Amino acid sequence: MSDEYYYRKQRSSENLKYFDKEMLDAFGKFNSLTMKEGKLPKKIKELVAVASAYNTRCPWCIEGHAKAALKAGATKEEIAEVIAIASALSAGAVMAHRGFALDAESPEGK
Repeated sequence: MSDEYYYRKQRSSENLKYFDKEMLDAFGKFNSLTMKEGKLPKKIKELVAVASAYNTRCPWCIEGHAKAALKAGATKEEIAEVIAIASALSAGAVMAHRGFALDAESPEGK
């Protein structure tokens, strides 16, 4: 298995011109408001974001939220623990839905 990212790590900001600026600004504001300190401290929010980023499989989100979690005081051990939680939940979803494909019937009804 390679340690290389499937996705290019560098993205062109040139692509932003195709999107509605008002929509992008609204998303940016929503994201900022969601991640600011609130009932949950910033560190916890960033650790949740790291785990979520693994389940959405976004390499930019993984890196960005891991850096933000470290900046907010998280340890590498805490980050590793939330990655393990994300892995367990992802595997759990597979196990919970394991029968769906086996319940499918072939077009011939066999």
